[in-house]
Amino acid sequence: MTERATFFDTKIEFLKGVGPQRAATLNKELNIFTYGDLIQYYPFRHEDRTKFHTIAELSELLPAAQVRGRLRDWSILGEGPKRRLVATFTDHTGTMDLVWFHGISYYEKSLRPGGEYIAYGKPLYFSGTYSITHPELDVLTPENEQGGMLVPVYNLTEKMRRTHFESKAIAKVMRQLLDIARPYIHETLPDALIQKFRLIPKAAALEYIHLPPSPAWLHQAQRRLKFEELFYNQLRLIKNKLLHKVEYPGQVFRSTTLLNRFYQDHLPFDLTGAQKRVVKEIYADVTTGKHMNRLLQGDVGSGKTIVAFITMLMAIDNGAQACIMAPTEILAEQHYQGLKVFADALGIHIDILTGSTNNKRRKVIHEELENGKLNIIVGTHALLEDKVQFQNLGLCIIDEQHRFGVAQRAKMWAKNTDIPPHILVMTATPIPRTLAMTLYGNLDLSIIDELPAGRKPIKTVHRYDTHRSEVFGFMRQQIELGRQIYVVYPLIEESEKLDFKDLMDGYESMSRAFPLPKYKLGILHGRMLPYEKDDEMTRFKKGETQIMVATTVIEVGVNVPNASVMVIESAERFGLAQLHQLRGRVGRGAEQSYCVLMTGYKLSKETRIRIETMVKTNNGFEIADVDLQLRGPGDLSGTQQSGIADLHIADLAKDGAILTAARESAQAILEEDPDLILPQNAPIRHQVEAQRQGETNWSRIS
Repeated sequence: MTERATFFDTKIEFLKGVGPQRAATLNKELNIFTYGDLIQYYPFRHEDRTKFHTIAELSELLPAAQVRGRLRDWSILGEGPKRRLVATFTDHTGTMDLVWFHGISYYEKSLRPGGEYIAYGKPLYFSGTYSITHPELDVLTPENEQGGMLVPVYNLTEKMRRTHFESKAIAKVMRQLLDIARPYIHETLPDALIQKFRLIPKAAALEYIHLPPSPAWLHQAQRRLKFEELFYNQLRLIKNKLLHKVEYPGQVFRSTTLLNRFYQDHLPFDLTGAQKRVVKEIYADVTTGKHMNRLLQGDVGSGKTIVAFITMLMAIDNGAQACIMAPTEILAEQHYQGLKVFADALGIHIDILTGSTNNKRRKVIHEELENGKLNIIVGTHALLEDKVQFQNLGLCIIDEQHRFGVAQRAKMWAKNTDIPPHILVMTATPIPRTLAMTLYGNLDLSIIDELPAGRKPIKTVHRYDTHRSEVFGFMRQQIELGRQIYVVYPLIEESEKLDFKDLMDGYESMSRAFPLPKYKLGILHGRMLPYEKDDEMTRFKKGETQIMVATTVIEVGVNVPNASVMVIESAERFGLAQLHQLRGRVGRGAEQSYCVLMTGYKLSKETRIRIETMVKTNNGFEIADVDLQLRGPGDLSGTQQSGIADLHIADLAKDGAILTAARESAQAILEEDPDLILPQNAPIRHQVEAQRQGETNWSRIS
């Protein structure tokens, strides 16, 4: 083990100023066990202590102020929850109050009357006097009396605050660590990258991220550490992708007899340019003899399913079987019904396997998969069962892949012990490029960024609740034109805490506005039994009901081309990705479709941005970019997983340019030197080896 590893693996209790008790707190509260853990615990912001204010200069407009002064006296005022310690603080320009509601006995013992201090906090003005509540208070010393510091602020837990283990204490032990760590901090990037991107050395970056001498040096430290973190993230993903292509064989699908017959006789429409491009990318993959591992992104209604079927034909043409796995029975049934029309026309045997499939039918499906009679199986998680075995599974398509874990995808791999099936994962959730690079950088990426011909963009409008009669009038016009309507609510039942329309209330008010026998309404929500949902959707698909009042269970699901209006009640309750998915339930036919976003007048700034984005664009990738800016990567579309959670300083919403540079750099280095044996790549090789051996992981990516 190297000297560096030994140093940074030292237990935190051995650092001066920590000791066993504080070490236990750091272990439990912040998951910090070693010197390496601590030095990489970066502050989330810095307070500007470069300027002192006099008491006469204070203003409530200041976010925070630093004041030098003398503590004159103090007293305890109030009873119960209003009990507080109030100290009088003075300088040559005036007097102010320092107030504590918590830790009163601690401060009462530690304060010195007549002592000179520096007080820092948010100034507030009340009854003719300025005050700072729970100020940060330091004894005035020759070292701090000139100011001139950017002070790091670290994330803390409630328990740490209660025991007075404050950010200041972490900063103090961090200084101790930085003082002794310098000789052990080795460079982790090659000189060529440091020169090309004008990055500061690793040792300087670690020092200045905690204790920057100026905002400019803080920026350089952040830039260096973000680049490194993203570089090693991308290096790992790209290396895995290259290894995958070298190590794993794939069945060769060169014959296209069935595919040509489908194109000539049964394809009901011309493919878009984007669909043709994606089909070519997939065909290039499956003819190489290497394993395909590809992500297909396409907006709602962009035509991913037909591309999936064409890919299945490539497998069947070459004696292999294909499966498509969907996250819900509704979606699996929709895929099955849509694909069966084409399969029947070509004489291909297709079936469906879900949790609802009865035992008698299951037995037949299991036999036909094993003897090869069944060419295509559509299913849900039921396909993962050990009983489901194939004669020769050559292609596995996973729809809405973020609903399935890595272990579940691996289980489908094991369904062919000779050669693993080619994998095509699909998503209708547009993923911003920066997020796709980080989450799916080990997959090849195909994008369908073009809607089928004849599809008209959905017109989206925002209406307040006071315009309801106008919206009802528009709905009646559309029904008279023979169209159908979805009305979506965020809640099933009334909530005392939330002042939003609920489904049952909405259904009753809709029934009054659209009475029988002229209008027929359906209702759909998650608490209904499966057969009840199916009955409601079947009636809607057949046109027997004109308005479907529903919750978000229709977000991913059925395709009703005649449904051309989507009314979303309490649209402020929904995230951007969900609003976009809901809107995608209409616009499936040739007629003009509409989406009406209903809200109250009280909207937050973020909500207004969401609504304005929906009205402005139908482009799912634009919407996903705004969503990333608003919500951050962790929440986005259920994509919270290791690739993102391990990023500790980079921000995918803001650092797209750094990510692109890091990925391109990693790609170029691995293309030239896949085994990292060239002398100039020694720092990368040492870093990768250190990560393998469990040494300090400088990039926080493992």
